Amino acid sequence: MHIDLTGKTALVTGSTQGIGAAIAAGLARAGARVGINGRGEGSVAKAVERMEGDLVAAPGDVSKDDGCERVLSALPQVDILVNNLGIFGAQPALEIGDDEWRRYFEVNVLAAIRLTRAYLPGMMERGWGRIQYIASDSAVVIPAEMIHYGMTKTALLAVSRGFAKEAAGSGVTVNSVIAGPTHTAGVEDFVHQLVGRELPWEEAQRAFMARHRPQSLLQRLIEPEEIANMVVYLASPLASATTGAAVRVDGGYVDSILP
Repeated sequence: MHIDLTGKTALVTGSTQGIGAAIAAGLARAGARVGINGRGEGSVAKAVERMEGDLVAAPGDVSKDDGCERVLSALPQVDILVNNLGIFGAQPALEIGDDEWRRYFEVNVLAAIRLTRAYLPGMMERGWGRIQYIASDSAVVIPAEMIHYGMTKTALLAVSRGFAKEAAGSGVTVNSVIAGPTHTAGVEDFVHQLVGRELPWEEAQRAFMARHRPQSLLQRLIEPEEIANMVVYLASPLASATTGAAVRVDGGYVDSILP
């Protein structure tokens, strides 16, 4: 399968590290010009220096209006938008205050809506575009230790389906990707938080999967590149008939035939 994104411009939010960086690298390898996004100019510059390909620095906190404007100034037009930015963390449900609920919604949901609203009209006018939302198994299997995070990922499934209807018949596809438990630096901290910081990483990972994610059919954490492979495919012309979908890259974690 040959994926060629030459001539396409992409923006991946939260792409200085983790899943976002893997997605950006995958799109760049396929020939796209890729906007690298993070809150600070320094982290974005380091990521651009670290990666290969046709890259554009697009710093800005897209959970805020002024940060979003900075990104739009750097990349006024894109063909591929990957809404990857997200925060997560364990917290007892009854201890999550109003400000924290709002923060999670602002970062994980409203930032993606804001960028979709900015870029979708141009895609529809040009008759081609790809918008993706990086959701999570937590959208379907709400984790007891972070229901505020799960709520935002459920919201992304609804947002994705709704904007796909808005783009119907235009040549623009809109999808969400349900990522399963994935190995990133942030997840390593999360795993150690739950199973103990004294355990070596491999032992901690096995304990985490056994205790907290036993439904996984992979029985291991997914690597960021495995998520990126699906995103790159969905961004390509080969995925022209896939829209309004919640596509699973969850290692079989969600125990259902459909999401």
